[in-house]
Amino acid sequence: MSLKRRFPLLVLVDSIIVFFSIFIGYFFLNPFTNVFENKFLLASALTIFVAHHALAIFYGLYRKVWEYASVGELTSIFKAVTFSVIAVGVIQYASRGDILFRALAITWMLHLLFIGGSRLSWRLFRDTKINRKAPDLKRTMIIGAGKAGTMVARQLLNNPENGLLPVLYIDDDIHKQGLEIYGLRVAGGTSAIVDVAKDNNIEHIIIAIPSLAKNETAELIKNCFDTGVHTQTIPRIEDIMTGKVSVTDIQDVKIEDLLGREEIQLDMNTIAHQLTGKTILVTGAGGSIGSEISRQIARFGPKQLLLLGHGENSIYTIDMELRKTIAQDTELIPIIADVQDSDRIMEIMNQYRPNVVYHAAAHKHVPLMEGNPMEAVKNNIYGTKNVAQAAHISGVESFVMVSTDKAVNPPNVMGASKRFAEMIVQNLAKRSDTKFVAVRFGNVLGSRGSVIPLFKQQIASGGPVTVTHPDMTRYFMTIPEASRLVIQAGSLARGGEVFVLDMGEPVKIVDLAKNLIRLSGYTEEEIGVEFAGIRPGEKMFEELLNEDEIQSKQVFPKIYIGKANPVSDMELFYVLEKLPEMNGQEIKDVIVGIANRKNVETPKLKASSM
Repeated sequence: MSLKRRFPLLVLVDSIIVFFSIFIGYFFLNPFTNVFENKFLLASALTIFVAHHALAIFYGLYRKVWEYASVGELTSIFKAVTFSVIAVGVIQYASRGDILFRALAITWMLHLLFIGGSRLSWRLFRDTKINRKAPDLKRTMIIGAGKAGTMVARQLLNNPENGLLPVLYIDDDIHKQGLEIYGLRVAGGTSAIVDVAKDNNIEHIIIAIPSLAKNETAELIKNCFDTGVHTQTIPRIEDIMTGKVSVTDIQDVKIEDLLGREEIQLDMNTIAHQLTGKTILVTGAGGSIGSEISRQIARFGPKQLLLLGHGENSIYTIDMELRKTIAQDTELIPIIADVQDSDRIMEIMNQYRPNVVYHAAAHKHVPLMEGNPMEAVKNNIYGTKNVAQAAHISGVESFVMVSTDKAVNPPNVMGASKRFAEMIVQNLAKRSDTKFVAVRFGNVLGSRGSVIPLFKQQIASGGPVTVTHPDMTRYFMTIPEASRLVIQAGSLARGGEVFVLDMGEPVKIVDLAKNLIRLSGYTEEEIGVEFAGIRPGEKMFEELLNEDEIQSKQVFPKIYIGKANPVSDMELFYVLEKLPEMNGQEIKDVIVGIANRKNVETPKLKASSM
């Protein structure tokens, strides 16, 4: 009901209750008296009438939505009624020197009873309508009976249009189990999720514990998956505290929630010292990693942020996005250029003189690079060489190359080309004032060309989801995690290091596919999983460091550093000179051999020092 219709109706109801209550109270005390002939009572009734409406307006009783009435609304009624009765008592004493205490006490109680009852009747009427709709609402289990969980329950009860009807809580606090909150029973602990869901015909689950650690959240989500019921969560406590979202903003479980790993936190002071007020260049700025690196850097207020990429559409997109949020004193400069064009890259370095370079431009698709090895060489090897040499010549302070775990003992062209690029950077670090480092991480969830978008597309098409091998594993991380690692590595750089993120345990690709099917609201029976066989160049598992590079000590929480293991300058320069003359198989043999530190002989390399 609109305010224009509700306001006069509430005023009319209150007027009748307020005006006649004092007569009713006095009649109870003096049943044989004609109360309407008592002028003192009439004056008291008019006084309480005026006082009540004035206080009702002051406390906003006519602006509240009473179908959602709760303790706060009843408190407002209590104040308005109490102060209006006190006002009448003061007037009675001032005019007659006497107060009708008993009559006013009854009047006070009648006001609370009838005014409060009239308001709560709106709530009862609304709840009745919800109960009628209950068969159409999904029976919902809320995990967590704390402040967040009860707030979610109240929000759902007040908004049946969400299509969810909370019916019970799950909470591990034994002092809450068996009790009721907002009429909903705390049915047991998290160990009973599956049984409780089955016994109560649960159709929807909401995890409402925003402060829960990520590893605990991941386990909880997996337990919910065992029910076969669609599961959602509320946002993380950090996002709630920063005001990004509300506790009642329910969202679907994301695949990264299942990693069970706390994201890396930045050393803000060190990074700010390196980036704030400086000129920063990001190559591949339109890609998944490059664009996120750019977003993270923008927060530190650089003097200039150079967004370099070969694809104009992707650079245009990240440029327009950042312009909405970037600080006014930061100059955003989109640059269309190809890292394979050494003259153009040198021209950019000389023109802008960046302090820090983040090199994220690369080809990264393993099977595609197996079929196009020279393209991997041109982009990943020569492209890195061009950007790194230009950085060295122009006096860049720090150069951070984005690498991959596929560079460790690589059997494929893509991984070998990235390891070769690492060697170029490591060799330059030995003779340059620029701090050259590389950063390795595993598969990035949701990045372009990753397995997640493919699986989602297959699920949307009705399946099946194709997995290469049931035992294939990979390390996974989120795009923000990868980008933070790159930025943090730049602040830790001393020159020649290979930084690696502790990404926990590797994940089976088939488990990832099954979890994504469940997250999409399907069962494995509805969306099948098929094994297509290992593709060209793929490994069964990935490594982050080879045996010669392993160091157990962390240089920063969750960041390790590998020992530098470059090849000689002579070897690198010779191979770089000869690669354009080779065919695809020769290219693969040579760069894979060098990446794995094996002796390689081809007709064009017999005279080499290898």
